[in-house]
Amino acid sequence: MKTKGAVLWGLNEPWSVEEIEIGDPVAGEVQIRMEAAGMCHSDHHIVTGATPMPSFPVMGGHEGSGVVTKVGPEVKTLKEGDHVVLSFIPSCGHCPACVSGHQNLCDLGMGLLSGMAISDGTFRIQARGQDVIPMCLLGTFSPYMTVHETSAIKIDDDIPFDVACLLGCGVPTGWGSAVNVAKVTPGETVAIIGVGGVGISALQGAVRSGASKVVAIDPVAFKRDQALKFGATHVFSSAAEALMPLMELTEGRMAEKTIITVGEIKGEDIEAALLLTAKAGRCVVTGMGRMEDMDVKLNLFLFTLLQKDLQGAIFGGGNPRHDIPLLLSMYKSGQLDLDGMITNTYTLDDINSGYQDMLDGKNIRGVIEYTDSDR
Repeated sequence: MKTKGAVLWGLNEPWSVEEIEIGDPVAGEVQIRMEAAGMCHSDHHIVTGATPMPSFPVMGGHEGSGVVTKVGPEVKTLKEGDHVVLSFIPSCGHCPACVSGHQNLCDLGMGLLSGMAISDGTFRIQARGQDVIPMCLLGTFSPYMTVHETSAIKIDDDIPFDVACLLGCGVPTGWGSAVNVAKVTPGETVAIIGVGGVGISALQGAVRSGASKVVAIDPVAFKRDQALKFGATHVFSSAAEALMPLMELTEGRMAEKTIITVGEIKGEDIEAALLLTAKAGRCVVTGMGRMEDMDVKLNLFLFTLLQKDLQGAIFGGGNPRHDIPLLLSMYKSGQLDLDGMITNTYTLDDINSGYQDMLDGKNIRGVIEYTDSDR
């Protein structure tokens, strides 16, 4: 079928909204009419080259929600009319990682940036006569998409699509960084560095876990103000600014848990976060850096003597098929604020304006909403 999508043709170029062609689902695949797509910083990493792609063009978008419109042969978990969230991590359910409880590390993830469909190794999207690599084998910056069922999670029909799309990446990544990976417990002090969509989700996870003090750190005043609305007890513009006040707040103990959720992590961010971390505390690295960056600033003497834990995290250490429905049930019961995270909505044609707003610090999360005019 012919539709349109936001395609990137080279590094540091704008997204080009143009006609694309999407193939019908084959065995194990479904076609989805997209209703909303989240604008995550990770898609901008493709623009800058921080996340290297094997080739261009690339279809952006890895957060999304919509309705199944076609079902290919051998699909077992979905049917036409189902409402779904697209998970940027596929989960097969039977590889060693999945069966050991680490669906976020499913072996299918090794092909996320290859562009080749899980089902048969071919491409589902073409533009200007060329094969297109869809971000995370999804490509949610289009009103239609054809994906493998392992990337689509059925949700309740009464969940609004604009909030549902955030569950594809940002919310479970942030929430799980606090709850699953940092393992925040009641009474602890938690420092969160970077409070965009992922950071605000981590903040909510820390608050819900019973943290007594939640320190939000971000250079953007708007984001610090938003962090206070979501439950932060203290806010600072930098880790350096937070250092002495945090020492006073904790009587020298510092934060038992520190979570780095900046849009693009740098090597010096590690030591800055560890300075805020208590003895035997845990520092969780959730923010993504450039693929080629190898240098990290780390005081090895203090790291050893103070027995600190430095832990990486992807998808919040969670399991998409369990965590996405769970978090949406918390939203429905009023225990998780997703509506407040959506700062602005955009049309697909306004995608470049939306990403400029993100870079300018104007959004916690921007969302693209699809209408009939897009189809």
